[in-house]
Amino acid sequence: MRGVILAFIVLLVTCCEMFSQGVTGSDYKVGEVTAVNNSKVTIIGSNRLGEQALDLTLSNDKKVVAYNLMNGAMEYDEYYQVGDRVLVAIANNDHTRTRVISRYRLPALIGLAIAFSLGLLLYARKVGAKALLSFIGSIVIIVELLIPGLMAGYSPLLVTAVCLLMLCSLIILSVAGWTAKGKAALAGTIIGLIVTMILCVLVGKLLHLDGMTQPLAQPLLFETGMYLNMLDILYAAILIGASGAAMDVAMEMAATMEELKINAPEMNQMDLLRSGFRVGNAVIGTMTTTLLLAYSGSFLTMIMLFASRGNDVMQIINMKVVAAEIARTLIGSLSLIIVAPITAWIACWMISKEFEPNAQIELEEA
Repeated sequence: MRGVILAFIVLLVTCCEMFSQGVTGSDYKVGEVTAVNNSKVTIIGSNRLGEQALDLTLSNDKKVVAYNLMNGAMEYDEYYQVGDRVLVAIANNDHTRTRVISRYRLPALIGLAIAFSLGLLLYARKVGAKALLSFIGSIVIIVELLIPGLMAGYSPLLVTAVCLLMLCSLIILSVAGWTAKGKAALAGTIIGLIVTMILCVLVGKLLHLDGMTQPLAQPLLFETGMYLNMLDILYAAILIGASGAAMDVAMEMAATMEELKINAPEMNQMDLLRSGFRVGNAVIGTMTTTLLLAYSGSFLTMIMLFASRGNDVMQIINMKVVAAEIARTLIGSLSLIIVAPITAWIACWMISKEFEPNAQIELEEA
């Protein structure tokens, strides 16, 4: 347990350093809005265009005037009122050149993270500490390895595969350890992700996808000099999305089969495998629907837009953006169908093999 806590502290410090490096690169301050001038703001329905002049009191008690430009992009624009706490950027320590970035949301996010951590630790205790450790480690891998690797122009599939191998190993083995259960879950997940990667490439070519249906794909491509392979990045995104559900199913299968063997050590391999398959049927039945709901939530507004236009179903299904989301959902579901039986086979063999020496020792003692 001490090793887990020490590793948790090291990773927490690493995350804090990553955050501080991103913040101290510019001179950011937190301020409170004390007065607002909306004379240059035009309101059109729920949209606002123009510029707000904001009187701010910064955290160091300095008073400055900052400007908030709203260009009609409602997903990015923010409208401020007196009493709002905002994050501002000060150029070259010149308080006359102050720009509002956004509302200051960090305290609420930290509170949410603390609630999540406490809930996990109180409920799962030692396993929860390991899960929290792997959670933070996953953030480090994504921020320090995955994103820089993709931005550097390396093969998205290769970079993602390496990072997912590290993530799956970290998450599964930190929770289950180097046991038959952990090794079976890891092996099942890896095999499932390999099949998912192959499916991504085949389906992408079959549907003639180009990767530009992802959020902010076009601005990203323009800002990075047009050198990124957006189609492979789409494959990587599908692979990342499928990996979480694949790990869930693999761990459920392996843990269930271990519990079956512990509580019924006389169960032979064939009976254990049949029981595992029955559990897998139930797990897949709910998890595929869970994936559908998770993915449909991300493009709910798109579905509503097409519905409001009265588009024909045939037209909607054949749209590139819709086809990409359908492919994402079905590929993720297919990976679960593959992971469950494969993990059952591997877990049955490994767990039975692990219990055989114990059974032999008990017979000799008797």
